[in-house]
Amino acid sequence: MSATTLPPADTRRSAIPVILIVIAGCAVALITFGPRSVFGLFLLPMSQEYGWGRDVFGFAVAVQNLLWGLGSPFAGAVADRFGTVRVMCAGAVLYAAGLVLMAYATSPGLLHLSAGVMVGFGLSAASFNLVLAAFGKLLPNEWKSLGFGAATAAGSFGQFLFPPLTRGLMDSIGWHETLLVFGASMLIVLPFSLALATRSSEASASAAHAPQQSISAALGEALRHPSYVMLVLGFFTCGFQLAFVTVHMPAFLVDNGMSLSVGAYTLALIGLFNIIGSLTAGYLSNRVSRKWLLAWIYAGRGVAIAVFVLVPITPLSCYAFGAAMGFLWLSTVPPTSGLVMLMFGTRYMAMLYGFAFFSHQVGGFLGVYLGGEIYEATGTYAWLWWLSVALSFASAAINLPIKERPVHRAVTA
Repeated sequence: MSATTLPPADTRRSAIPVILIVIAGCAVALITFGPRSVFGLFLLPMSQEYGWGRDVFGFAVAVQNLLWGLGSPFAGAVADRFGTVRVMCAGAVLYAAGLVLMAYATSPGLLHLSAGVMVGFGLSAASFNLVLAAFGKLLPNEWKSLGFGAATAAGSFGQFLFPPLTRGLMDSIGWHETLLVFGASMLIVLPFSLALATRSSEASASAAHAPQQSISAALGEALRHPSYVMLVLGFFTCGFQLAFVTVHMPAFLVDNGMSLSVGAYTLALIGLFNIIGSLTAGYLSNRVSRKWLLAWIYAGRGVAIAVFVLVPITPLSCYAFGAAMGFLWLSTVPPTSGLVMLMFGTRYMAMLYGFAFFSHQVGGFLGVYLGGEIYEATGTYAWLWWLSVALSFASAAINLPIKERPVHRAVTA
């Protein structure tokens, strides 16, 4: 049976209106993506209060990105096997605990445990990764690409909403208390996750008379598929750039004479324009070649970063960069997740998209970690900006040979 003949959605979707599923998933994406997108605003106050170098904070967020990616395939496999709700609730609680402990992290070890390990694993089980997989199973075919774009846009709206909110809270109640507020907000995920409940893989497979395929067989099939491997490798660049800009951009702008507020507004503009970019990419994913869409997005990022580095740093150039980069920020997610679903169907989508996302987060780890290390060694971020440009064009090229069709499988009775 090919991926295109798999059932369009999980049989549970008839019990909950489609629009409520989309709203719940978007709420989860917004709540979970918002706080982690403003970690860069905590770099300077925490480093100054405790006398740390930027490499200490950078390593904590690098670990977070790596473990977010490392945990995603396993969280996805558990969600594919047993359903979404338990995994998402456990992740939200762990995420909340990590933010609370981060507020009291007075040593590098505690910072790495809280902001790194706990938040990283929490994100792997409670972020938009699982939302996209749940949408793939619960939404009818005509809603899927739009749903992917909407969930990504909702995460983007969190990135737009949280920078000014964070600055306001930090100015009024302090950065410690701001983290406590964010930790409490994670618990809102618990009721919303109920609308994203999916059946176990055995129940949905037997109901749809689908061929039985084990988790290991599904993973082996994907890793032997050249187009999937190229998609995964290209996604590395997305993570590298997003993590580097999110964490180090505010400090980079302060180094160049801008205020921290300019950094917050730049991140907010990235989030705002990412809403437009994500919805546009979700719309286009059903209408144009997804591999070409990805190639243009990566190439566009390379041009935007190169122009930003070459022109003088002013508030206007920062805001223009935020708008341009925001339009291309998470617009890679709808075509990437759509290609995974097209190639392999929805049954193990959470796990297979999780492996693609692991590559994304390895890139994120290196973007944050190298940003801190290279800055401490050279006093500048210049090398990282130009490496981002080179990776952009490399990823644009690596997506072009992808074959946009389902894998061939023998039909079983």
